Amino acid sequence: MNDSIIQSHAAPKPVGAYPHARRVGNLLFLSGVGPREPGTNQIPGNVHGPDGTLVTYDIAKQCHQVFANVRAVLESSGAQWTDLVDVTVYLTDMARDFQTYNRIYAEYFGEAQPCRTTLGITALPTPIAIELKCIAHLPESR
Repeated sequence: MNDSIIQSHAAPKPVGAYPHARRVGNLLFLSGVGPREPGTNQIPGNVHGPDGTLVTYDIAKQCHQVFANVRAVLESSGAQWTDLVDVTVYLTDMARDFQTYNRIYAEYFGEAQPCRTTLGITALPTPIAIELKCIAHLPESR
């Protein structure tokens, strides 16, 4: 059985002691992926006040970045977008952000249609508004 830990240089570094992904057999489990930009760790669309506190954010910008980061981890793992079979999405403000996120999600996933669960939560470890947890299935040949 193929069992390996994956760290992607194309995705932002994890914020804790965990890999970007772990492959077990034909399954690929991605750790939580947020919208930080690779290299800079900046969070697109975040606006901070003079004292450094978060004033507002742009969920659309964060959605586009989180999907780019998921794609980077998949590709570093030898997987493709269409290999995704299950996606769990965490939103810190379901009422405010669901419609925008759902529209952008549909643009990215189109016909791929993995199973999906979307949860509203009170906070994430960094000042992000969205995080994805994904599982992919890779064909025997990869």
